[in-house]
Amino acid sequence: MFNFFKRKKEVLLYAPMDGEIIQIEKVPDQVFADKLIGDGIAIIPSSSQVVSPVEGTVIQIAPTYHAIGLETKEGVEVLIHIGIDTVQLKGKGFKPMKEVGEKVAVGDLLMEVDLEYIKENKKEIVTPILITNGDIIKEYDKKEGIVSKGKDLALKLILK
Repeated sequence: MFNFFKRKKEVLLYAPMDGEIIQIEKVPDQVFADKLIGDGIAIIPSSSQVVSPVEGTVIQIAPTYHAIGLETKEGVEVLIHIGIDTVQLKGKGFKPMKEVGEKVAVGDLLMEVDLEYIKENKKEIVTPILITNGDIIKEYDKKEGIVSKGKDLALKLILK
């Protein structure tokens, strides 16, 4: 009855990498472009460091280090998938700086990535940042343009 007094629950995601944010639909891989794993944004990175876009916990690091999953205290699950088809690199070019179970703050270094190595091996460097449990999200406010890691807002989420 008094829902209009209820404050909207927001979760802010900051840029996990320096670079340019593009729409997820522009990612050159249909699994991401069609949002089969989740909705979100993508970044064309211009530097090799990946930082936490949220305050939360590391809940997953792919065995090949090309992807890292985080969960916020609100229960939002964030997947940072570094590059396209980079699983085929079998971990080469990726250096994780955190472990599963570690707490992270916005801007904490998660991974160092050799972007040149990825390009030399004919893989895309575009990095999708996805919300994998979109059923708890009411609204996505996606930013675009040039961003600095850990400083610029990339995505604002309104929870249901």
